Amino acid sequence: MNRLNRLARRELLQGTAAVLAAAALRPPCVWAANNAQTITKPIGAHAESLAVIGLGTNRFRLDKREQIRQVLQRMAELGGQVIDTAPAYGESEETLGAVIAELGLRERFFLATKLTATDAGAAGAPDPAASLERSLARLRTDRIDLLQVHNLQGTAQLMPKLLEWRHAGTIRYIGLTTSRIAQHAQLLTEISQYPVDFIQVDYSLGNRAAAEAILPAAAASKIAVLVNLPLGGGRDANLVGLAGTRPLPAWAQKAGIATWSQFGLVYVTSHPAVTCAIPGTTQAQHLADNLMAARVPIVSATMRQQMQEFWDREIIGGAMAAPRAP
Repeated sequence: MNRLNRLARRELLQGTAAVLAAAALRPPCVWAANNAQTITKPIGAHAESLAVIGLGTNRFRLDKREQIRQVLQRMAELGGQVIDTAPAYGESEETLGAVIAELGLRERFFLATKLTATDAGAAGAPDPAASLERSLARLRTDRIDLLQVHNLQGTAQLMPKLLEWRHAGTIRYIGLTTSRIAQHAQLLTEISQYPVDFIQVDYSLGNRAAAEAILPAAAASKIAVLVNLPLGGGRDANLVGLAGTRPLPAWAQKAGIATWSQFGLVYVTSHPAVTCAIPGTTQAQHLADNLMAARVPIVSATMRQQMQEFWDREIIGGAMAAPRAP
């Protein structure tokens, strides 16, 4: 995020305190569970529920340990639960394990990680059991709440082991992930073939492809949905950066939305099929801003349509119409 975008986000964060004060005056949302301020949704057909905003950790490093400690401590204070990581994210698992153990917060969080497999019989194929043991050791835990096949790499080979581990209680839930539209068709096929509890998919105001078939299919099969890149990023433009210093529409502020990050996150988590969005950050103030979106009541389908239309017309259309710098 460039300096201009950071300044814009800092300005928008100033409205968060006002939102919290207003939230205290609202009646409890119908989705609310244990925490009357934090909106939760059920894990598919299971009785367990999760807060609708979590945390992605692909930039967590040991040299940012103090910074990460502040993020995780603030997350626990604000009712966030889902933390998503992967062995492919460098030092993420190790950093999480060390800081969570230091803070004594393991039982407060829902830990999700991943594994992959190469083609059957390929030279150097990884041992799935060794991968799981390595993740357990790095995360300093005896169980993984959600173990996911990363980018659909080897679902058929890994599924027998995943089912075995779920039955034994070493993992609690099984998932499949992708962050690429090109893999959406494969994801649809695999959720029809395998007894998964979760999928993780890319979805945002700027990338709505998952809403066409994947989200309806997950809802029909009662599969929980984690959303990666809910604020863009990766191959898509960052939504907060696109919005810049433009003011939020009055109708969004009236709904309790204080910043552009909350605007994007509320849009995502208000989709009936979405369980939890997992925006990534290593900044405690950005985490707090994101988690405030979990205290904004679920908006209606009509308002979601209004958000889409506003975004396309005023943000995307406005950016395209803006004169180019000489």
